[in-house]
Amino acid sequence: MASSRLGARGQCLRLLKTRGFLLLKLLAAVLAVLLFCEFLIYYLVIFQCSWPELKTPEGAGALGAPKAPEPVLRAMFLADTHLLGAVRGHWLDKLRREWQMERAFQTALWLLQPEVVFILGDVFDEGKWSSPKAWADDVGRFWKVFRHPPHVQLWAVAGNHDIGFHYQMDTYRIKRFEKVFSPERLFSWKGINFVMVNSVALEGDGCDICSRAEAELLEISHWLNCSQEEHRPHGCGDRQRLPASAPILLQHFPLYRKNDANCSGEDAAPPDEKYTLFKERYDVLSQEVSRKLLWWLRPRLVLSGHTHSACEVQHGAGILEVSVPSFSWRNRNNPSFIMGSITPVDYALAKCYLPREDMVLTTYCVAAGCLMLITLIPTGLVSAPFHFGRRVLRKFKTM
Repeated sequence: MASSRLGARGQCLRLLKTRGFLLLKLLAAVLAVLLFCEFLIYYLVIFQCSWPELKTPEGAGALGAPKAPEPVLRAMFLADTHLLGAVRGHWLDKLRREWQMERAFQTALWLLQPEVVFILGDVFDEGKWSSPKAWADDVGRFWKVFRHPPHVQLWAVAGNHDIGFHYQMDTYRIKRFEKVFSPERLFSWKGINFVMVNSVALEGDGCDICSRAEAELLEISHWLNCSQEEHRPHGCGDRQRLPASAPILLQHFPLYRKNDANCSGEDAAPPDEKYTLFKERYDVLSQEVSRKLLWWLRPRLVLSGHTHSACEVQHGAGILEVSVPSFSWRNRNNPSFIMGSITPVDYALAKCYLPREDMVLTTYCVAAGCLMLITLIPTGLVSAPFHFGRRVLRKFKTM
């Protein structure tokens, strides 16, 4: 009697020990999947990105010595982060999307070491109607997601979700946005000029905000023209000279184009949307305003956002415009950003893709299925159907 009790107790202990080991294995597997999908995958994907290389400058310097290479600025361009607000942002959606952008941005900073980051509008999703309290909360979350070391500069241009479309925007919303980022429209570094345009204000209807925006651009155009002249012409005044380099134009709305029919690549607009005609002053800038910007500023490169899809367009005399896709899973399954190696006379661009949302979800589903099988195998629930099928087959064979 006593020996049978001891045997039953030992069997019970062995069963508990087996189940304890199984539980530990399952817990370790769950933690490993979480670690991979929420941390490691960003390093594995972004590690494959590298800065584009510029062509080696030809020619010689003084006394026949090789010409010294121009200093290269490493710039990251991303667009349409759409941080969710208090009205349309479900807490789970906020948590998921902001975690994705935070991990992607922080991983890119650590691996790629950019010197400057530009966000091409629609930083926030509800800036056009958010209350002061909701705006302060959104801004705090933005700086948590896009925190960066002091030696990295971050600039942003306003989008329609930040300050509203033309019929919604007002001075209060514009000043509120500029207080967080900067009211500066011209930024120069390493001999490179960047012009940041409030494209929402370029309606061309002569409204007060629109008139001020155009006046600012005309002043910048005059300043750039004066700086590119070897001998400063009359009327340029004593203002500090800018680098004698054609500017790079940064804005939210793309310059005018009919549609995305000529855009290609895996992150271009879907086939059913490519041939949809764009609406001027809503999807793209008007033809008139686009011509003005190209004439006034004469940029060598234009970067824009707004469409959430990738596109490359040639304007006028070979001026390239790159539409940068959205940085968020909320707008794209395959978000990305642009990496630029830029000098005063040249530039090279490359695209860096982020982890695909469907790949992460597939990994979770496969892992969940495997864990379920591992859990059910010791109980015999998985093997029972196979034994039943084997018995049925044997009966058919004997008949």
